[in-house]
Amino acid sequence: MRLAKQDMTKAREHLAQDEERAERLPELLRSVVEAERALDSAREAGAPVEEVHERGVELDTALTEAMRAAYAQERVLVGVKGYDDRIKRRKRLARPEIKQATQVAERLLTAREAHRLDGIQRVPRSPVA
Repeated sequence: MRLAKQDMTKAREHLAQDEERAERLPELLRSVVEAERALDSAREAGAPVEEVHERGVELDTALTEAMRAAYAQERVLVGVKGYDDRIKRRKRLARPEIKQATQVAERLLTAREAHRLDGIQRVPRSPVA
């Protein structure tokens, strides 16, 4: 019985952390849009490779944070029992509102991975003197 109380306490702590992260999701989605615009502007302006690389890394960071917040939102919607009980979690994941949160998180994950493959400008190494 004591172990179950400890597990529930940990689950509540994780839920509180996820709630804080999930609350920031709208703000983080706006930062993704801003970072994407900055990267597009740098490319269109013919900015130096280093600047385009920096803007690409900023977009990657924004996508990563937004993705983490989206997955936190999913866990918050599943609830505290979903941290310890995989059957409860699976049942809750079938709900439409949770499916929608999962789709948002997976779209962000896919966008981040695609960006990492093709979107970050490589910077040539400088020769060693």
